[in-house]
Amino acid sequence: MASGSTSSVLHCGRCSHKYICFLKSVAVMEFKVGKAVLQLTCGDITEIEADAIVNAANSSLMGGGGVDGAIHRAGGPKILEECKRIRETEWPDGLPTGKAVITSGRNLKAKHVIHAVGPVWHGGFQGEAELLKQVYRNSLKLAVARGLKVVAFPSISTGAYGYPIEAASIIAINTTKAFLENEDSLERVIHVLFSERDFRIYVGTASSIF
Repeated sequence: MASGSTSSVLHCGRCSHKYICFLKSVAVMEFKVGKAVLQLTCGDITEIEADAIVNAANSSLMGGGGVDGAIHRAGGPKILEECKRIRETEWPDGLPTGKAVITSGRNLKAKHVIHAVGPVWHGGFQGEAELLKQVYRNSLKLAVARGLKVVAFPSISTGAYGYPIEAASIIAINTTKAFLENEDSLERVIHVLFSERDFRIYVGTASSIF
């Protein structure tokens, strides 16, 4: 385990697994990083209560499928209106891969949505790893700049964009860990995995890092 980092495991007590319980889709694993907590959980990111959830957006910021579509549906049409204003005033040619912008959360439980564009997987030969790191770093930097304390991420780029989740989980956790080790204003960063399979992959990755 890395120096200065500790882990703790939460479960409901109703299952025999060492640290994972899937009772009503609840599964949580936590690691202490500096003054903050890095948390892994299995569930629906649109139901997360946080200062901000991160949307796996496309460069148009006009909504789409997967997490992007789910967040827009749950948050309501006002989020799209804010995205349109951002396109008109800040990014007329679209939000570049790796960059992040912020809107309100509207009807979501989260107060804000950070919209970030992840890389499309092209075999790992077009700088995808560095672009994915930028997604996490820029989203966290934006959260800090806005004074936010709790931020939740989906697994960026591992859906329709095809990024292998095993490799993506290493980047997600390492980048978050490094950021929290050098920034003490955040209280909690949550990685929300929609499926049990994805959650287990993140747990395996985190267990090898911490």
